[in-house]
Formats: sequence, structure tokens, C-alpha cells
Amino acid sequence: MASPANLLRLSLRTSRRLPILRAAATQQPLLRRQFSSTPPRPAAKDGGQGVESEPETFADPGQYLKTFLRDDTITEAEREEATRMLEGWEHLPKTQQREIETVGNDITTDTAPLRKQIVVKRDSFWHGGETDPDLITNEIGEDDFEEDDMMALGHAKLEEHREFREYARLAVWEMPLLSKLAKPFQPPAQEEVLRFRYTTYMGEFHPADRKVVVEFCPADCAGLGEVQQLKLKKLAGARYNPEKDMIKISCERFEHQAQNKRYLGDLVDKMITTAKDPTDTFEDVPLDTRHHKFKTQIKFPKDWYLTEERKLELAAQRKQALLLDEQKRTEGTLIDGVQTIQEALLNAKAVEELVPVMRGRPLKAPVRGRR
Repeated sequence: MASPANLLRLSLRTSRRLPILRAAATQQPLLRRQFSSTPPRPAAKDGGQGVESEPETFADPGQYLKTFLRDDTITEAEREEATRMLEGWEHLPKTQQREIETVGNDITTDTAPLRKQIVVKRDSFWHGGETDPDLITNEIGEDDFEEDDMMALGHAKLEEHREFREYARLAVWEMPLLSKLAKPFQPPAQEEVLRFRYTTYMGEFHPADRKVVVEFCPADCAGLGEVQQLKLKKLAGARYNPEKDMIKISCERFEHQAQNKRYLGDLVDKMITTAKDPTDTFEDVPLDTRHHKFKTQIKFPKDWYLTEERKLELAAQRKQALLLDEQKRTEGTLIDGVQTIQEALLNAKAVEELVPVMRGRPLKAPVRGRR
């Protein structure tokens, strides 16, 4: 007769072969997968050969033994052992059978989270499952929060405050030291005709921080005559500004600013080399400036400028007006506008207009009689 511990061990052993036993009991074809670490695929809906994954249980060892004996692929030794265990199980009292079934159910309940298949979220970062717990923006569960710390929003605010303080320390203590490295301004030499412009976002990543712009004047390029300068303007095309006589070219095709600057430098060298080529001077090609819209600059008319004679004339008129006002003030005929308004307001308060009020019995509405 088998002991309860041995029967429990057998039930655990047979439960691991649950997909094979159930496939044999239902007369379904099943392919064995030797040395495989991947879980079995679910059954295909379109009639394909798949293994139906069912939850494992560890209760009712007798039923497992009966299902195990129906499998034709087991060896004779396994069949004899399973037959002997089944006879021992049937001779056990009902109380011990229920106890073993209770233990099997407890094992099934306790190990269910461990046997749960992990499903990776498609919208997660790097398909890595849940959010990184080290991030300060990851809120902890309400059950785990014991009111002994601030929430993630508070930690993020503190982190922002620490960053502000760090830059404040740099501005106060380290940036004044840069004055020792200051150099006096020197205007560009005659050979330095290219002017580059960069864009930075103070350490922040931005798609436009790799853009480089170069500007130069064709007249400043050494070794170029008038015909060669005109040819260079024609080669620039829409990048030539005829109003400022400047050529402006930008590049952002490469990842780093140094690469874009090197490309622009090589491009300018090729344009100057092509402009110096005497084989074709592009004399039959006119300079096209339709891409540029000339801005009309409104100029102040010269006739409106104040001349010295006009200034003396206006000064004489003002002096004559002041003398006339002084003469009226002496005679008492000068009208003071502010005083006149104040007197009008005082007279309006003193004079009260009487509004007639009608007194008497109100008229009654006519009563309509029946016809």
C-alpha cells in the first residue's frame, strides 16, 4: 500500500505531464518537443497542429493515474509503477484521500502566480515589461505607500530645484573664472572670408543643433576677377542675395556640426575652383535674381527737412504769440479754459431744475362688456 507522501509525489510528477496525458485521453495527435525551453503554442483556430495550454492542477491523484495509464507512449516500468500506485490509492480511506486532495489544491493556489506566463507589453520601452522602478516618475502602489515619504511629483520638483541650484553655483563661482581666458577681439583677416554660424540648445538634444550656415562675399575671395565673381554668383543660384551681395549656404545632412562644416568648406572650394575655370565663363547665361524680393525702402522727402530759415521763422511766430497772450492777460481779456470749466460746474450744482410731477387718481382701464 502506498503512503500518502508517495502519492502526493506522484501527483506532482504526473501533473507536469498534463498536456501529454490530456492529449492522449482525447485521442488528439501530439508532437513531442525534446530539449525545448519555449512554452507550447496554443491550439490553432484554423485547424493547424498546436498544443492547447491548460492551467496545471495538483489535486485528485487517482484521476491523474487513470489518465496516465491511457497513454500508449509510456514504458512498461512506468505502467507497472502507476498501476501499483493506483491500487494503493483505491485502498486508502476516504479521509486520507480528501486530505491529499486538499494539499494538492493548496499547492495549486500557492504556485499559480509562479506559473503565470509573463506577457511583454508592446508599447513598453524596449519591450521590457513594466516601467523602470528606478525612475522618479514611477508611482508606487497605494497599498505600499505608508505615508512616510513624498510622492513622485514632489521628488521630481526637488530634482528640478537641485538642477537650478547647480547652475546658480556655476554662475556665481565658476563663470567669473572664465574672464582669465578672455582674448581681445581681432577683426577677421583678409584671408578669412568665410563666416560660419552654429545653433546650440545649451546641452539639450534638438534636430536643428547640427545645422551649420556659411556666408561669404564673392568680392572678398582673393584671386577672382569681375568675370569670375559673376560666374560664382551664377553658380550659387538662389543662394545669392543681390541686395547684400552675399552668398549663403546651409547644411544639416550629417549628424555632427564638424561634418557639416567640413562639407560646406569643401563645397565653397569647389565653387571657387569652378569659377576660376577659363574654359566656360557663363557669359551667355544671365544672372537670375527672381528668387529675391527687393524691399522698397521709403525715404523721407528732402523738401520736408527743416532748414535754418524755417527754424528762425517758427521761433519768431512763437515769440509773437507769447507777447499777444501777455498783452491780453494784462488787459484781462485772456480766457482761461480751466477756470471757465470750473465755474460752469459750480453753477450747474447751484441751479436745480424742478421736474414737474403729476399728482391725482390714476386712470382706470375701460371695462369691456359682453355683446
